[in-house]
Parts: sequence; C-alpha cells; structure tokens
Amino acid sequence: MGVRLPSMISSAKQILKLQSRISRDKPDVPKGHIAVYVGETQRKRFVVPITVLNHPSFNDLLKRAEEEFGFNHPMGGLTIPCREDAFLNLTSRLQA
Repeated sequence: MGVRLPSMISSAKQILKLQSRISRDKPDVPKGHIAVYVGETQRKRFVVPITVLNHPSFNDLLKRAEEEFGFNHPMGGLTIPCREDAFLNLTSRLQA
C-alpha cells in the first residue's frame, strides 16, 4: 500500500479552493486557517491552521473524508468523519 502523494496534494488544493469560497461567506475564519466539521453523527465546527494539512496523521483523516464524502460535503465545508475527542487530541498534538 503506497501513499498517493499527488492525489493528496490535489485533494488538499480542492479543499482549500472550496474553503476559500465558503470563507468569503463566513468571515470568522482567519487567513491561514480552515473551518472543518467534525463528528460521526452530530457535527461541530472547528477552525484549524492550514499547516495541519501537511501532517501525515491529518492526511489520514482527509483520506477517510474523501472515501466517505468525496468532494460533496453535506455541511458545505470539509467534513471529517471521526470522533470529536480524537480530532481534538490530534490537532492539539499537531499544534504543540
């Protein structure tokens, strides 16, 4: 099983394009950050720095999101299908 780096880069670019269109409507996302919706059933919105997109652990979450939703995210923004506590644990470690 290999890593599809060009695919992940393309996916991240598409996510950032989508996010920039959404953030024009929602100015509460600071420059250099991305809003994501996290949760398995109920979704909560988080704003995280785009630097986390480069981390392999976060790429695993993006891959799961791509497998589940493709690029048709039901919340209008990037939706990540994982438990909220697991997401908070991961992002806190990545930002430390």
